[in-house]
Amino acid sequence: MSLSVIVPAHDEETVIGHSLRRMLEGAPGDLEVIVAANGCSDGTADRCRAVAPEVRVIELQSASKVAALNAADAAASRFPRAYVDADVEVSGEALAALAELLAQPGGPLVASPRMVLDLEGASGLVRAYYRIWERTSFRTEGHVGSGLYALSREGRARFGVFPSVVADDRYVQQLFRLDERATLHDHCFIVRPPRTLRALITRGGRIAAGNRELARLGLARRPESADASPERSGVRSVLPQLPTRPRLWWPFLVYCATQAATHFAAERKLRAGTTHHWDRDETSRL
Repeated sequence: MSLSVIVPAHDEETVIGHSLRRMLEGAPGDLEVIVAANGCSDGTADRCRAVAPEVRVIELQSASKVAALNAADAAASRFPRAYVDADVEVSGEALAALAELLAQPGGPLVASPRMVLDLEGASGLVRAYYRIWERTSFRTEGHVGSGLYALSREGRARFGVFPSVVADDRYVQQLFRLDERATLHDHCFIVRPPRTLRALITRGGRIAAGNRELARLGLARRPESADASPERSGVRSVLPQLPTRPRLWWPFLVYCATQAATHFAAERKLRAGTTHHWDRDETSRL
């Protein structure tokens, strides 16, 4: 089973070696891994080359995730095609299952394994926030992306180059109807969210600004073709659960307050024109 894996990486030498080794364990025989090291000032590229000879590294001078995605996409030669953030942990077995699913005629066009949040070391407020986030319709209805998504050949043909936007995963997800998406519940990938509330708000502000950028550029799809953004759907989808679950009341207040803070953080970014600046969370990379 063939598969191309594209990994955009900017100054990720502390985590990318482990991520790549996990991908190669039990991976499909015809696996192509391309790392697009963009604007790196550390040893990311050398660390990738040291993992295995089959890892191909493309180096770009500027720090741009979109440029990295497009450069690696142009170099890739296999389908299906997976796009994986450098700090995400996914096994070769999960990638093989994705490749098999997306190669089936008449199958889904976009898919990902089940996402698991590693909250070890996260503050109580961060844990409370994600307790609600996991219950939103954004997470429970056709969620793919947020660090890893894979496209069939037909799915990748739905758009050309990646547009110059921050929310590339959101852009891709909303191109597909709910019945065109799939989640592999028997396999997972691990994401490490920010460990502090301040870092969570900073990251959330960038995500919210990216979602609004899609709307401003006319790249946001209609609700009937894809789910609403988490900013609009999060609170509404959780409210009916609250009357019978009093233990969710405090986490819900934390979630709402955090969403309000990310709204203001997004507004500041948009006004300052810093939406496209790298704003990486360092608390989850310690």
